[in-house]
Amino acid sequence: MAGEGAIEVKNKQVLFKDYVRGFPEESDMYISTEKTISLKVPEGSKGIVVKNLYLSCDPYMRNLMNKSDIDGFAASYSPGSPIIGFGVAKVIDSRDPNLKKGDLVWGKTGWEEYSVIEEPSALFKIENTDVPLSYYTGILGMTGVTAYGGFYEVCKPKKGEKVFVSAASGAVGQLVGQFAKSTGCYVVGCAGSRDKVDLLKNKFGYDEAFNYKEEHDLDAALKRYFPEGIDIYFESVGGKMLDAVLPNMRNFGRIAVCGMISQYNLVEKPEGVQNLMEIIYKRVRIEGFLYIDYFPRYSEFLEIVLPLIREGKIEYIEDVVEGLKNGPSALVGLFSGRNVGKQVIKVANE
Repeated sequence: MAGEGAIEVKNKQVLFKDYVRGFPEESDMYISTEKTISLKVPEGSKGIVVKNLYLSCDPYMRNLMNKSDIDGFAASYSPGSPIIGFGVAKVIDSRDPNLKKGDLVWGKTGWEEYSVIEEPSALFKIENTDVPLSYYTGILGMTGVTAYGGFYEVCKPKKGEKVFVSAASGAVGQLVGQFAKSTGCYVVGCAGSRDKVDLLKNKFGYDEAFNYKEEHDLDAALKRYFPEGIDIYFESVGGKMLDAVLPNMRNFGRIAVCGMISQYNLVEKPEGVQNLMEIIYKRVRIEGFLYIDYFPRYSEFLEIVLPLIREGKIEYIEDVVEGLKNGPSALVGLFSGRNVGKQVIKVANE
């Protein structure tokens, strides 16, 4: 039962239709306005009710459209239920002692106007509101923690090292490149259009960048930009790109595996990697990681990144679409490179 005086409202949602094979399509999701939700937390619950303000579109969400769960990561979406992802929300009602009505939070929420979150302990309370709230879907949220933890903790960069970043104009890549430059590294990125290449060099400060779609020989392209080899590779693509990188790694190089977007839609027949012997010959360390590995150090992360934002020392680009109705298109667009920067859905004003 909802609490006394509870208000029931229509709740627009983006629902998952059914498990996906191959590339996702907008028709794999649909908009529903059939359900209502109480804006009061039910008696006996320790949860909260939130109004969702911004939602994050992330490539990993494609993996949750498969039937099998990913152990230690996240459960697959359930057909007929809302898409789940990271977002920024405002607390409407709370029975959690650490959150009150009006507080702002970020973390896992539903693709819907309002959500009931039964375990709010997994959310982060937003204390700093002098920056755009949407930033907590990206540079100050999961995306930023991924870039920071993967580059500094996994790669352990040194001044003067040679760094290659794939998917460099995306939500994570744009930050990794800037972290690398601030460390004194030589940085090259790849992206999927000439406009994005220009963005990497002229806005994000990459030393060089190339359009991988225009390169018929990725190995030759990498040798052109890294004649002495690569010390650090920040991996977000996988497949042919990883295969080309391995022979171009330097001895004792490091590869941080953040994602493999080229493989997410090839579940039944993923591409193989042939140059794995290079890992042995060059003593290359490859390490996969998840953003959750670095959530315990979130306050430390904020102390470093917030001043960079406030002082204009870091560039950050968002690609914001308005309204839940545009959510399916925005998510599917990630896999054709339609977005520029961090893809965000604005659901409502605060």
